[in-house]
Amino acid sequence: MKKILINIFSPILNIFENANPSPNYKKSHRTALVILGGIFIFLSCVSATAAIYAGVGFGAAIPIIVFFSVGLVALVVGSLGSNQAVSKIWGTK
Repeated sequence: MKKILINIFSPILNIFENANPSPNYKKSHRTALVILGGIFIFLSCVSATAAIYAGVGFGAAIPIIVFFSVGLVALVVGSLGSNQAVSKIWGTK
């Protein structure tokens, strides 16, 4: 199943993958990335719920899309990405 998901999300993963090994990778970076992704997905859901409740319509689409996109990338890289991808997303070299 993981192989199928890696193939599906390969366009996202290829951005953060590189051939150079990263000596500064820590397991806590991956955990923090998954938690951060979950928080952003939660913010996207809260924004969508508030927009529907307030009747704003398309005015709230930008925050919903941005929060969901950031959360999706963080979850995909945190759960499916290599150690180099996690290290690259945090900016450690």
